[in-house]
Amino acid sequence: MNLYRAHVLVCGGTGCSSSGSAQLIERFEQQLKEKGLEKEVQVVRTGCFGLCEAGPVVIVYPEGTFYSRVKVEDVDEIVSEHLLKGRKVQHLVYVDHATKESTVQKSLDEVGFYKQQERLALRNCGVIDPENIDEYIAFDGYKALAKALTEMTPEEVIKVVLDSGLRGRGGAGFPTGRKWQFAAASKADQKYIICNADEGDPGAFMDRSILEGDPHSVIEAMTIGGYAIGATEGYVYVRAEYPIAVGRLQTAIDQAREYGLLGKNIFGSGFDFDMHIRLGAGAFVCGEETALMHSIEGMRGEPTPKPPFPAVRGLFDKPSNINNVETYANIPLIINKGADWFKSIGTPGNSGTKVFALGGKINNTGLVEIPMGTSLRTVIYDIGGGIPNGKKFKAVQTGGPSGGCIPAEHLDIAIDYDSLTSIGSMMGSGGMIVMDEDNCMVDIARFFLDFTVDESCGKCTPCRVGTRRMLEILERITEGKGEEGDIEKLEALAENIKATALCGLGQTAPNPVLSTLKYFRDEYEAHIKEKRCPAHHCQKLLNYVITDKCRGCTLCSKVCPAGAISGTVKEQHVIDTTKCLKCGACIEKCRFGAIIKN
Repeated sequence: MNLYRAHVLVCGGTGCSSSGSAQLIERFEQQLKEKGLEKEVQVVRTGCFGLCEAGPVVIVYPEGTFYSRVKVEDVDEIVSEHLLKGRKVQHLVYVDHATKESTVQKSLDEVGFYKQQERLALRNCGVIDPENIDEYIAFDGYKALAKALTEMTPEEVIKVVLDSGLRGRGGAGFPTGRKWQFAAASKADQKYIICNADEGDPGAFMDRSILEGDPHSVIEAMTIGGYAIGATEGYVYVRAEYPIAVGRLQTAIDQAREYGLLGKNIFGSGFDFDMHIRLGAGAFVCGEETALMHSIEGMRGEPTPKPPFPAVRGLFDKPSNINNVETYANIPLIINKGADWFKSIGTPGNSGTKVFALGGKINNTGLVEIPMGTSLRTVIYDIGGGIPNGKKFKAVQTGGPSGGCIPAEHLDIAIDYDSLTSIGSMMGSGGMIVMDEDNCMVDIARFFLDFTVDESCGKCTPCRVGTRRMLEILERITEGKGEEGDIEKLEALAENIKATALCGLGQTAPNPVLSTLKYFRDEYEAHIKEKRCPAHHCQKLLNYVITDKCRGCTLCSKVCPAGAISGTVKEQHVIDTTKCLKCGACIEKCRFGAIIKN
């Protein structure tokens, strides 16, 4: 085993991989070999570091130098200057959005993005090689499994999880320990433990990143869960759209079997457990637990009424327990450190941390893990670095298509299950999309409802027909064809769908509409009564006007595909609104800011 004086950690998450991190690794290894450093410096492909905005990310230890947006052509300089001569390459060092200063820290905790985070579920992401079981073991991996199987009874395992206050991170927030209790109490010759990795919310990638960066944590937790409820077989249901996650999870399962951590008589305890991967085809409804189980069974992914609950009759009609990836990722820590430790993080009734995929109109896009009770303002401004281009914050949408849009007046609310629900949103699995003054809230509601309509399984009439009727009204409103009474129709349809849809996905589908009606009703009224979009976003409600800033350069008239702009050189031009396609090509070309939308 080689001892290295330096380690080069390269992000191997989906985001950085799509930006060429594999080529970076190849170039690093080539250059190190050419310089004779291959026995002194090790290159490690890790999972996601979290700060996707800065990718591809390369971190050099022991210094902890954080290089961002690294290109293949930058590798030679890093090797020759930093790794060979010990001089940091300053122009590649990450620049903090808040301080505008480059960071030459020895710890990521000194970067503004990470300072107020507490990485529990993400503890190994960006730290270890996810395809090397020895690295996971070196960071206390499988220690919790050994403790559970050799020192604790199944009842004691469940009690620790119950006492920790861990709630399901998939969205509903049901107490995990209680769920395990129900499954353990069911008597059957076979039970199953299932991991829901079918992460379908637009903009969400928390579970995918954990599977890519720390797959063994999920394997260990599912094995512990199997021991606790009496299950000997497990399934991870993950969408086929996550090829990196699927590949690394399969590698981890194979390694765990090879090490005797899956299979027969684990740790000599007499407990047998093995697990399998099942690929989903990307149906949003399969995030609902009964639809997910039907899909594993090879049937159409449709929900069924409850009761019976999966703990009584689940997969293959046997008692089953389902949790999502992030929920499982917390289990080994809870077993190792105890319920009181976990409860000390967060707030009463909302223990631990929550991972969010922070995206939209925000400087620091990426994965954020914060203690429960942290304010939205902290996430958006202190961690997220605020809104780009000096724009004004307008709203943040949490909970995916099932959540709601939260306005600026609630920026100081604590992020926890109950607080978000009280203002018309929800935690959801952890999507967090930030919007600025240029976003039209009516169109945002239309966007999410369009997604829900497209993803509805069609089994129940309220979801299949009701959401489509709502979408039709929203489309009319954004096209300038809204009518008096449309708002009332939307509210009536929303309440009926919430009350009568078959599953939780249908019941929460109207949330984006209801929350935008609650906080941005004036925008709906402007669209309907004044045929005007206050955010200047809805194309069919816009008029393009050339102001007196025009210098008559003629560029706008040359790019107009409809020939709607007329005028002579060095004179103010005019747009014929009857011909204008409202494509925006003229605004993009104008060098004087002379064209406006109103």
